[in-house]
Amino acid sequence: MSALSSDLNLALDLAHIAEDEILPRFRTVSVTHKPDGTEVTEADREAERVMREHLADERPDHAVLGEEFGASGPDDAQYRWVLDPVDGTAGFTIGVPLFGTLVGLLENGTPVAGVIHFPALGETVYAARGEGCWFRTDEAEHAVSADPVESLDAATVTTTALHSSDVTAGADQTPYRLTDLVRRAGKFRFVTDCIQHALVARGRTHAAVDTLMRPWDVAALVPCVREAGGVAQPLAPDADDVVFGGSLVTAGSTSLLHEVRNLLQPSADGAEHPH
Repeated sequence: MSALSSDLNLALDLAHIAEDEILPRFRTVSVTHKPDGTEVTEADREAERVMREHLADERPDHAVLGEEFGASGPDDAQYRWVLDPVDGTAGFTIGVPLFGTLVGLLENGTPVAGVIHFPALGETVYAARGEGCWFRTDEAEHAVSADPVESLDAATVTTTALHSSDVTAGADQTPYRLTDLVRRAGKFRFVTDCIQHALVARGRTHAAVDTLMRPWDVAALVPCVREAGGVAQPLAPDADDVVFGGSLVTAGSTSLLHEVRNLLQPSADGAEHPH
């Protein structure tokens, strides 16, 4: 077994350890708010706590970055685990079962392994560099691949929400042009949080857009999409680090990703993009 295979197995273990803290609190949890206004629950905190404890035992020389407890471990560590115990807390708190647990591994800053686990659905998408992308349910497990649709008018495209878009932005903002994307896509749907990128990796949809992302939202998704044959990039043209790029587009083909990415770019003068 390669070192990366061992790390992927550990990532899968971490997701299931987190599940033991998350599922008993699903549908009953109370919500508080962080200083930035985002929601957090006891499930978020306890799940990250047990994942960190397990990592301290299994990989004591690795660094950790998590949504709830920040960064720990050596700054110059070759490996950094990136944890989001409940991705989709807003949905989790009202009983929507589409939330996920994200476990990513960076090697010298590059995402090399990722697990997208859906505790309430009993589904997991996972991948490690050079080992393909896999989809597991309670009944079966098989390799998956992205669907390389190339043109936007033939694609099913999704996004999480309207933030940072021309639908919600104020007059002093230059937001991403989501309206154009809605009009031009073959089919457009709202699909929440990490599950939309898992669907790209599985070839069920063709592109997914998140205009506002933190590193723990991204790190686990990228290896899954890329190992499935898809592509992943930040939205901003000048953002070259996918994990810390602040946004994310995934797609089944490079040409589709570029079309979606270019179409969404803000227009400083408010003019329509050419059709």
